Amino acid sequence: MNIVYIHTHDTGKYIKPYGRQVPTPNLLSFAKEALLFTNAFNGSPTCSPSRASFMTGTYPHQNGMLGLAHRGFQLVDFDWHLASYLKSMDFETVLCGVQHEHRFWKPLKQGEEAAKELGYTTHLTSDMEGYQVSSSLTEWDKENAQRVVEYVRKRERQDKPFFLSYGLYTTHREYPSLTEEEKEGDFNPNYIEVPAGTFQDEKSRLDTAQFHKSAQIADDCFGQVIDVLKEQDLYDETLILFSTDHGVANPFMKGSLTDAGIGVPLIIRHPDRPDSYSRVSDQLVSHLDVFPTICDCLDLEKPDHLEGKSFIEVFQNVHKKTREAVFAETNFHTSYEPARCIRTERYKYIKYVDESFQKYNLSNCDESYPKEMLMENGWAEKTKGQEYLYDLYFDPLEGNNLVHDVQYQEIVCSMREELRQWQIKTSDPLLQGKLDYSPSWKVNKKSSFHPSSKEPEDYEQVPEPSSTSDRNRQG
Repeated sequence: MNIVYIHTHDTGKYIKPYGRQVPTPNLLSFAKEALLFTNAFNGSPTCSPSRASFMTGTYPHQNGMLGLAHRGFQLVDFDWHLASYLKSMDFETVLCGVQHEHRFWKPLKQGEEAAKELGYTTHLTSDMEGYQVSSSLTEWDKENAQRVVEYVRKRERQDKPFFLSYGLYTTHREYPSLTEEEKEGDFNPNYIEVPAGTFQDEKSRLDTAQFHKSAQIADDCFGQVIDVLKEQDLYDETLILFSTDHGVANPFMKGSLTDAGIGVPLIIRHPDRPDSYSRVSDQLVSHLDVFPTICDCLDLEKPDHLEGKSFIEVFQNVHKKTREAVFAETNFHTSYEPARCIRTERYKYIKYVDESFQKYNLSNCDESYPKEMLMENGWAEKTKGQEYLYDLYFDPLEGNNLVHDVQYQEIVCSMREELRQWQIKTSDPLLQGKLDYSPSWKVNKKSSFHPSSKEPEDYEQVPEPSSTSDRNRQG
C-alpha cells in the first residue's frame, strides 16, 4: 500500500468538511470517500513542533523540536522520522514542498540536504527563490502540485510502494490579495464570517476573505493530487491522509493551547476499509497517533520510540474510544512561553509555567490585522493567568476560566495530577524548572512585539548566521 500525506499551513478546521463556508470542494468530496475525525489534536500549536510530533509520534519535549526548525531547533534523532522509518521498510520516500521538521526548505540546496537527512529518497520541491513575498508562494504550491502529478504519472520505481509528503505553504500569511472583481464575486468580504474569537469589522472580513482565497488555492492543489491518483489507478491502493499543523494565524488561535490552536482537521482514506467512507468519528485522537496507526494499516512493526496510540479500530467502529485524553504543549514560537495542557472529552486544563512574565508573549502571534487591532487597544497591557480550566460541554469556545470556581476544584486537582503524571511518564524537562537554552537557538525577548523584528534589542539571543537558515521568517 502506498501512502500520500497532504498537509497545509495554519489552516485549522476552517475548511468545508468541518462546516465552514470556505471554498474547499475537493476536500469535501474527499471527506465523503474517507473517514473524518472531528476531535483530532496536534502535539503543539506551533509549526515545527506540531509537524515533528506528527512525523515522529512523540511530543516536542521528547523529540527536541521545542521551537522552529529555522530558528535552530532540531530533532534529537532523524531515524525517528516517518520518512526514515518507511525508507528502512523499503518504501520510496518522496517530499514535495514544505517540511518544517529540519532546517528550512530554502534555499533549494539546503532543502534537498535536509530532506535527505530526514530519510527522503526523492526530492521534488521546486526552487522558491523566484517568489519574493509570502503571498506569491501560492504559485509555488501550484508548481509543486504539478511536480507531484508528474511524479505519480512517471515514477520509475514501480516495484516499490511510495510514501509521498506534499506540503503546501498555504494558508500561511501573507494571504494572496484580492482583485476588485473577486471582492465583488466569490470573495466578497461583506458576506464572509470571521473565525470565532476574532473581532468582526470590515478589515477582519477582508482579511478572512483573503484566507478563503488561499484555502481555495490549497484545495485546487489537493484536488490535482487526488485526480492523478485516480487517473493512474492508485487511488484504491493508497492510504491518503490530510491534515494541517495547527489553527489559523489569528490571535488566540495559532500558538494557543485552546482548541482553536490545537484542534486540527484529520481526514484519512484507508483503501481496505470502505465501510469507513463518508463516516465521522468524534473520538479523541492525537497527531502522535497517526504514525502507529499507519504501522497497523500496513502491518508494519512499530518502532520503540512511539508515544502515540493506534486508532486502527476506529476504521471498523467510529465509536471506538482509543484514548481518554490528549496532551499538548508550547515551549517556543519566537519567544519562550512554556505551557502544558490536557484535554478530555469534557474538560481542558492549561498550565503556564513561566511565572516571571505574565503578560501575553505578543511576538508569538504572527503579524495580521486582527493582531494589530488588539495591540492598538491595549493587548500589551493585559495579563494572562497561570492556570485555566474549561468545561467544554457548557463553554466550547473556552471563554470562562473555572480554575478558581469552588464547584470545579475536584476536577482541577484531578487534571493537575493527570498532567503531572504525563510529564513524569514522558520525562518532561519542565518538571526540573526552566528549559536550558542552546546557543544555536534564535529567541525573541518575552516583551518583544513582532516575530520578525530586525532590532537587536528584541532578542534574548541570536546565534551566528551559519547556525540557522533564515533570520526573518515568522514560521
